[in-house]
Amino acid sequence: MNTNKRTEISTLGEFGLIKHLTSGITLGNKESLSGVGDDAAVLRFDNNEEVLVSTDLMMEGINFDLTYFPLKHLGYKAAMAGFSDIYAMNGNPKQLTVSLALSKKFCIEDLEDFYDGLKLACAQHGVDIVGGDTSASVTGLAISITVIGTAPKGTVVKRNGAKVTDLICVSGNLGAAYMGLQLLEREKIATADKDVQPDFAGKEYILERQLKPEARKEIIEKLREENIMPSAMIDISDGLSSELMHICKQSKRGCRIYEERIPIDYQTAIMAEELNLNVITCALNGGEDYELLFTVPIADHEKVAAMKDVRIIGHIVDESMGLALITRDGVEMELKAQGWVTTEEK
Repeated sequence: MNTNKRTEISTLGEFGLIKHLTSGITLGNKESLSGVGDDAAVLRFDNNEEVLVSTDLMMEGINFDLTYFPLKHLGYKAAMAGFSDIYAMNGNPKQLTVSLALSKKFCIEDLEDFYDGLKLACAQHGVDIVGGDTSASVTGLAISITVIGTAPKGTVVKRNGAKVTDLICVSGNLGAAYMGLQLLEREKIATADKDVQPDFAGKEYILERQLKPEARKEIIEKLREENIMPSAMIDISDGLSSELMHICKQSKRGCRIYEERIPIDYQTAIMAEELNLNVITCALNGGEDYELLFTVPIADHEKVAAMKDVRIIGHIVDESMGLALITRDGVEMELKAQGWVTTEEK
């Protein structure tokens, strides 16, 4: 947070603060008729489009630690988490509202940093900031992001459409965000009350995956270009195991995924070894990767196999067969979900 220049929030008041943070915001989507400045934003959607709405809540001390999380990065990540939810429904994010609860330790410059990250994320994905709210808080910072998106009628993808023999696919690689968090937590402890700087050399990628994740817009665009319609889809915010269990439960199916096919970055593997952690366990349960997990009909095998940055990791089976991970040694293990573990729960 800002320590050199500090303008107290009380100098502007709630409405002055909102005006200060949102001045200069322009609306770019045809659905955005009017935004900040009235009691509600005015939106108009085409009758041929479905409207998607997603809300995420982030709490200081639970979802993020400001000891090592720059506020600009936090604004960026908060927006990306919401965008990822819309992409996971095969839609496009169009509008965003943000509400903040703030304690007295924050100043105007802190919020400018947060909004800089928020605006950068919105600019990259063509999203309009159309409203929000602020409130006082006695427990630090709370962030609520609502993202509104659209998808042509008949193209929304839910979690309940997976069929037996469908291929299970993931974008990118898994476990990097969790390893980035473990690194930050380790260095926080190691450098506490000491006049030393943390050593992040050679670990830049896993730090970026934790502090500045990217929603996978290009994967959705490529699926459309290839005329591939996923039968089920979800974004990986709570870990691969947890998300795959959501798809299987709602689709009333089982699954088989293969350890050797789970994509893991080199830095992730090295960090796991350094911390004496099982890298596959981290990839299955780490969370906050914001990659896309989706199933496609087996007829699309050649097209999806040729897609850049997409890996086929398994297939859907009958519900009676359960959910399993096939190890490199060919051993079948029941798939369990630990989900995302917050810093407070550790």
